[in-house]
Amino acid sequence: MKNKLTVCLTILIMMIFGVSPFSFGQFIPNAPFKAETMKAPDFTLKDLKGKTFTLSKNSGKPILLFFGATWCPSCRTEIPAMKNIYATYSPKGLEIVYVNIGESPKRVEKFVNANSLPYRILLDENENVADQYSIMGVPTFILIDKDGLIFNISHRTADLPLKKLFPDKK
Repeated sequence: MKNKLTVCLTILIMMIFGVSPFSFGQFIPNAPFKAETMKAPDFTLKDLKGKTFTLSKNSGKPILLFFGATWCPSCRTEIPAMKNIYATYSPKGLEIVYVNIGESPKRVEKFVNANSLPYRILLDENENVADQYSIMGVPTFILIDKDGLIFNISHRTADLPLKKLFPDKK
């Protein structure tokens, strides 16, 4: 009986001291949530025509960066959805920019022409911008708001919260 009591008390004490440090300050019901925001790193890249694009010179409007590669099957799968996003949101002010990672202009141009991509195409041949944005896999979509803050990072167009950035006007 004494052993059972000692074991139960030991377990109770371990539960109290083992769990309580982790329970304080973890959750406040109905507390407002403010997400951490990060300024999108500035960069300058050339497009297929040799024109330069600088992110900071396009501030004041939302931008969707689509990091991809011609060899990426998932990137190809996202092209129809990206064309729909372009058709729907480009007239509302969304700038869509495809950033090709690590490939030659000739190869990218062939890919763009074969797929009739309507949005701006940038070349990140030495992968500096991909490194700046810590791109670990493609496709990666980075939605930047009009203030130049990263609004969302996703690997699928279906997960992009475009309606939050462009609410329907009633």
